[in-house]
Amino acid sequence: MDTRHTALKRNKTIAGALLVGAALLFIVARLNHGTGAWGWVAAFAEAAMVGALADWFAVVALFRHPLGLPIPHTAIVAEKKESIADNMGRFIQEKFLATDVLVERMREFDPAGHLCNYLLCRDNAEGVARGISRVLSESIEFLEDERVNKVVSAALGERIDKFDAATSAGTLLEGLRKESRHQVVLDELLKRLGGWLATPESQEKVAVALDNWVDAEYPLLSKFIPNRPQFSRNAGEKIVQKVSGFLDAVNADPTHELRHEFDRAVGDFIVKLKHDEGMRTKVAELKRELANNQQISHYAKSLVGDLKNWMVQDLDREHSNIQKKVADAAVALGNTLSHSGELKDSINEHLEGVVKRYAGDLRSGLARHISGTVKEWENEEFVNEIELSIGSDLQFIRMNGTLVGGMIGILLHAASLLLD
Repeated sequence: MDTRHTALKRNKTIAGALLVGAALLFIVARLNHGTGAWGWVAAFAEAAMVGALADWFAVVALFRHPLGLPIPHTAIVAEKKESIADNMGRFIQEKFLATDVLVERMREFDPAGHLCNYLLCRDNAEGVARGISRVLSESIEFLEDERVNKVVSAALGERIDKFDAATSAGTLLEGLRKESRHQVVLDELLKRLGGWLATPESQEKVAVALDNWVDAEYPLLSKFIPNRPQFSRNAGEKIVQKVSGFLDAVNADPTHELRHEFDRAVGDFIVKLKHDEGMRTKVAELKRELANNQQISHYAKSLVGDLKNWMVQDLDREHSNIQKKVADAAVALGNTLSHSGELKDSINEHLEGVVKRYAGDLRSGLARHISGTVKEWENEEFVNEIELSIGSDLQFIRMNGTLVGGMIGILLHAASLLLD
């Protein structure tokens, strides 16, 4: 049973017992004609009954009609439920959820500092990791639902159809071209090509390719070349040396003509991607071909499936690698926060900004929710809830009314004796 209900029942019994006790005292005193000491008892009991009954009426009138009689200004809580609900929501909105109050409380709480102290404890970090792992596991199960898969696949297909691959590629290349960042890409390509040409395996491949080319294009001449393997190797080495020297020259000269040609080629390609209908059509066809390619689709699904299976198996293990990585990251964040006052200040300032931006909508929405929920309650349910919350304390008013009324009765009796 609810402890509130137990307390209310107990205090009602005590208050009622005091009223019954006062009535019995009054009867006994009257049977003894109210003379001598019994006069004092009768005065106490009479006034105590009046006080008890008056306070009983007042307390009961808050929640319901006394004795079921529709006396005006009774059952106040039920009659005023609508205004109580509105006032309750307004009070919470204006006093508890005021933006200035929330910001001040947040500053006092120092969220970043508390987060730092919390994450520095390994047990807490592991708790965070377990929570994140549960979310990941449940998310994977959700995504594996066939109904969800259909919706996601349909939405993804729609997004792919609407995706302008040509314009996006052009914009990406245009971004790389700013401040000559595309030249860095060229440098990396040339460096990798030079590194590949420097290996004996690549030089052997060049020699074999050269020998095959001579044999295919000039079969008669190839018959007269002495020591063809050695000739091919020497020719291949010289070709590689020339190409490597050219690559080194390009890498060493930021103004090399090849760089200008590369820049012009990239610029022309960007213009075609954005404005040439022929190029844009080809890119769109390539996009559709890739999107509808069953082998690529099957390969992508298998990769996703393997990743899901690995994550599920890892998350189910007692010593999960994912959990360990998340816990390590949480501890690392705590350490970073402990050594960086600027980062903590930045986090706190951003959180304050979030509160300032959204507190108004949140507080008004919460106030409407509270008010609407209270209004939806049945009157009896609402009255019972209020009575359980404060009714037990209100019974002390009845108890005090009985005792204080009795004391006032004694004082009045004494005053009447003095006047007589």
